[in-house]
Amino acid sequence: MIAIAQQGETLDAICWRVLGRTEGVTEQAYDLNPHLADLGPALPGGTRVTLPDLTTTAAAPPRRATVKLWD
Repeated sequence: MIAIAQQGETLDAICWRVLGRTEGVTEQAYDLNPHLADLGPALPGGTRVTLPDLTTTAAAPPRRATVKLWD
């Protein structure tokens, strides 16, 4: 899947906007787009970004239970 960055958008913001999650996806997107790291954190508008296919991507890791230390 190809997404187009809006001016100043970060890769994790694109993952959230298009895929609805960032956990475990942003790292895969950087692997698919090694050139993005050279552009800095805020991408230029119109940058084409290849996103991972969530049907072949493992589910997000389970969240850890929260421990309440005091009331």
